[in-house]
Amino acid sequence: MRVAIGSDHAGFALKEKIKGFLLEFGCEIHDFGTHSEEPSVDYPDYGFKVGESVASGQSERGILICGSGIGMSIVANKIPGVYGALCNDPTTARLSRLHNNSNVLILGGRILHEEAAREIVKIWLETPFEGGRHVARFKKIESYESQMATFTPRPNGNPLIILDHPLIQHKVGIIRDKNTSVKEFRELVQEIAGLMVYEITRALSLEETEVETPINRTKVLTLSGKKLAIVPILRAGLGMVEGILRLIPNAKVGHIGLYRDPETLLPVEYYCKLPGDIEERDIFILDPMLATGGSSAAAIDLIKKRGGRKITLVCLISAPEGVALVHRNHPEVPIFTAALDSHLNDHGYIVPGLGDAGDRLFGTK
Repeated sequence: MRVAIGSDHAGFALKEKIKGFLLEFGCEIHDFGTHSEEPSVDYPDYGFKVGESVASGQSERGILICGSGIGMSIVANKIPGVYGALCNDPTTARLSRLHNNSNVLILGGRILHEEAAREIVKIWLETPFEGGRHVARFKKIESYESQMATFTPRPNGNPLIILDHPLIQHKVGIIRDKNTSVKEFRELVQEIAGLMVYEITRALSLEETEVETPINRTKVLTLSGKKLAIVPILRAGLGMVEGILRLIPNAKVGHIGLYRDPETLLPVEYYCKLPGDIEERDIFILDPMLATGGSSAAAIDLIKKRGGRKITLVCLISAPEGVALVHRNHPEVPIFTAALDSHLNDHGYIVPGLGDAGDRLFGTK
C-alpha cells in the first residue's frame, strides 16, 4: 500500500515513529515533510501536499499529524476526494474506515503516545469499508463535492458546468425513458449536442472585421481563426457528432476507440485517429456517459501525448465518480454535462442514467 505522510513541527516526532511502523507493515511511504522539529512551520503546506497525493490517486492512503490534529483535519477536508478522519482512539479509527471510507488519517502529535498511535494506525490500515447501507451515504458526499464545482471555481481551474437550459433538460428527460425508440433517441442526442454547442464554445475568441451590408459598411465580429476538432469516444460518442457539426461544420473529426481489459479493468486503446495539427486546435472530446471516468481520462491522455493542449470534455450524463476521476487526473480540463446523476451501481452504470447509450443509439443489446 502506498501511504503519503506529512506533519508540521509539532507532529514531526510522532511522524518519524509512525514511518518506522509503516515500513514494518510493508507500506511504501512518501514523506512530504516537514523534516525537522525546527523551525516552526505552517501545517497547511504539508496537509495540502498529502491530501492532493491521495485525491490524485498517487497514494492510496494518507496520514497527517499536527499538535492537536484539528488543523490538519480542516486542511485535508478542503480537498475534493479527501475524506479525512481525526482519530485519537482505536474505536474512531475503526469506524472511520468501516462506515465512512476515510482515506486520510489525522492524529494529534501532542495528544498520542507512540504505542497508542501505532495501534490506531494498524486498525485504520487493516479495516475495510463495510459498504452496504453506508455506500449511499458516501455517494451523497461525492455527489455534493461535484455539485459544488458548478457554484465555486475550483482552485486548480477545472470547472464542472451543468447545462440546465429548459430545452436541454426536457430532451434529456425523454432519452432517459426506456420506451423512447432508437430513432427518436438518436435524433434527440443530436439535438442535445447541438444545443450544448452554444455553451461549450462560449470561450472562443472573436476579432473585428468589416463587411458591406445592403445599406453601408459596418464592423462585425467573427471567430478569430480558431481551429476546432471534435473527438468522439467510440462508439457512443458518434451519436453526438452530427449535432455539433451542424453548427460548426468546419471542425475536423478525430476518433478514439477504447475497451476495458477484463483483468485489470483499465481502458486499452484499439484505435486513435486525430487531425494532424491537433496541437493547434481547440478539442472537444465527446463521451455521452461519464460513468467511472476511465475512458474519458484515457482519451485525454492519448490526445495530450499527441500534442493536444486545449481540451474540453462534453457529456450528456455524468456520475460524481467519473467527474472526480477526470478532475484528479486532468485538473485543467473543463467538463460540460447536461446532467449530474446520483452515483454508479455495482455494475458501473449511472443511476438513474439511461442505460447503455451505445446500445440505445444503435439498437443493440
